[in-house]
Amino acid sequence: MSSRREFVKGSVLAATGSLLPAGAAKDLLATENAPEATPASSAADGWYDRPMRWAQLAFVEDDPGNYDPRFWLDYFRAVHADAACLSAGGVVAFYPTELPLQQRSQWLGDRDAFGDLQAGCRAMGMNIVARTDAHACWQKVYDAHPDWIRVDASGQPVRHPSDPRYWETCALGPYNFEFMTSVHEEIMRRYKPDGIFTNRWSGSGMCYCEHCRQNFRAATGLDLPRTTNPQDPARKQYILWRQQRLFDLWRLWNEKIRAINPGACYIANAGGGALSELDMKTIDQLAPTLVADRQGRRGLMAPWANGKNGKEYRATMGGKAIAGMFSVGIEDEHRWKDSVQNGDEIRMWVADGIAQGLRPWFIKFNAKPIDKRWLPVVQDIFQWHYANEKYLRNVQPLARVGLVYSQQSAWFYGGEQAREKIEEPALGFYEVLVEARIPFEMVHDRCLDAAHLAPFRTLILPNIAALSSEQCASLGKFVESGGGLVATYETSLYDEWGVRRKDFGLASLFGVSYAGKIEENMRNSYLSLEKDPAASSVHPLLRGFEDAGRIVNAVNQVSVTPTGESRFTPLRIIPSYPDLPMESVFTRPGGTHLPGVYLERIGGGRVVYFPGDIDRTFWDVLNVDHARLLRNAVEWVTNEAPIVTVEGKGILDLAMWEQASSMTLHLVNLTNPMMLKGPVREIDPISGQRVSLRIPEGKHVRRVHLLVAARDVPYRTERDSIYFETPAIGLHEVVAVDFSA
Repeated sequence: MSSRREFVKGSVLAATGSLLPAGAAKDLLATENAPEATPASSAADGWYDRPMRWAQLAFVEDDPGNYDPRFWLDYFRAVHADAACLSAGGVVAFYPTELPLQQRSQWLGDRDAFGDLQAGCRAMGMNIVARTDAHACWQKVYDAHPDWIRVDASGQPVRHPSDPRYWETCALGPYNFEFMTSVHEEIMRRYKPDGIFTNRWSGSGMCYCEHCRQNFRAATGLDLPRTTNPQDPARKQYILWRQQRLFDLWRLWNEKIRAINPGACYIANAGGGALSELDMKTIDQLAPTLVADRQGRRGLMAPWANGKNGKEYRATMGGKAIAGMFSVGIEDEHRWKDSVQNGDEIRMWVADGIAQGLRPWFIKFNAKPIDKRWLPVVQDIFQWHYANEKYLRNVQPLARVGLVYSQQSAWFYGGEQAREKIEEPALGFYEVLVEARIPFEMVHDRCLDAAHLAPFRTLILPNIAALSSEQCASLGKFVESGGGLVATYETSLYDEWGVRRKDFGLASLFGVSYAGKIEENMRNSYLSLEKDPAASSVHPLLRGFEDAGRIVNAVNQVSVTPTGESRFTPLRIIPSYPDLPMESVFTRPGGTHLPGVYLERIGGGRVVYFPGDIDRTFWDVLNVDHARLLRNAVEWVTNEAPIVTVEGKGILDLAMWEQASSMTLHLVNLTNPMMLKGPVREIDPISGQRVSLRIPEGKHVRRVHLLVAARDVPYRTERDSIYFETPAIGLHEVVAVDFSA
């Protein structure tokens, strides 16, 4: 087994040939032809699938001797928590550490705050994960190893911005690779927890310390970048080098932990959607389980964002257990860590996570509860979850629509504008699908092989700009075999490294070629709705627009040239014209009104391509016409009877799941004046809903019942579907359909 110093040296040497265009960096983004790394333990290999409800108690330094352990053990028992994450060490040790550079809590005395609480949890049969924190250190660490401290671009060591007694540490050098490794080994030897979870392990910003400068130059031959432009050669290589270092660190900690306790593992605080900095495909190879650390809403954010987290993790991790961490406090930039969030806001956030497959994990900072209003809220949630656990151990989702997200587009095409150019189009389409009551999953762009796409009838590409030739080929095969595709704006106009192509990688599917220009920040442009003179009815894309002549256009659009024979298009672009003075606001005669959408039938599949960023524009203005248009596009390319229809008032987030001997339909009521900016003041119930469910082939319905209302539901059967009505829904209803043996 290698020593820590050998591992650090080896990781640098391994990175030397790892960056563009060949080696480990290429492997990081490889798709179908890449050899699989040794996979992380499957759920069946260990304890990882057992916990359904998690409790986390994050100690503050003065907790030892000042809090009541019995209170928390009683509460863990009352909420049926079957796993706990407890603060152990790192920046402050809550156990009698023998490492001279690890600072013991000044209140610890001869106590063992972590050890005593974990022993109490073990006595109740709970799994235990030790929490460490790696992002800050005390002055004595700085004095002994000033090279372990994060250095800013001006060459100055960085003090902690919140508590200047601390220094920020470098995540990519010896502090983590050597010191934190010794902390983890000591904790594992003393207590044998089931895992170690580290807060802020990946750093607090870019570091220019001597180790980062030397290691980056050894790996790439370049100096650390001073720009955030992802097309700068040094920045592009840094994006990948940093990931390689962090994955090497993850592997090191896993190796050292398992050498002491083979049944344990390192659980990184990592992962997420397109804006996540670590490749989710590699994370799947390393992690037997994970926690989505999205603790609550802040600013403009929909409550379905919690469920979105679950889908993003599941896109690469499949059926592995994913916990959804939520805070009982107010999650805001002002960081009121001793606060308590409104109870109904907690309920809505957690309900959507549960509906989309997350296992609830509450976190409480400070073991001395100042405000106890959250306690009965979490207890109610967890007790209901425990009572219905059988129907929450999901086998697989049943959605037929996949919404693709792309980390490589965010890294190499979006850069500092990734939120606007990559995330906002996805958020727009996500909101459309929720409002349309269409169950869907997220799909990672490195999981476009036939096996991953087999469950889906339709894929949506919301400005997935950066795609490799192999990824484009996979999408072509998907459509030719009968799949539907909806794409927008610059999708496939760039290769996987963010370099613009001469033409779309998916030009043959879109039926267009790139005309060499992108129009941005258009004002007062419209889409004219066209009727096909050869047809007796409007195109399905225009369903619901029968009495409309035009709708607003997107804000940005790609200039394209149609390929192939001329054909009817239901949308034509009315170019921008003056919006002031008012006397000039009229459409100018003449000019060419190019198509605003391109429809193709290829093999057994259908394609809709919008040259405008209509999904991002929808997220910006929430125009109802855009929502209807995008919904119609999805339904037209899907071209099959839906697996579920839910009719009635309100906004519902839907999820459909299969369990061992049942299927469930989750209905989360998001109808609320505070839906897009929390916290909600109260839950606004909606009236009953009319539901049809398609039953999987070979299954026979034995019973239909509601898990929140706790009552059976009368239903009728027609062919392969059942029909019924729900009573009024408060926040969350789960329809459980039991099958005969």
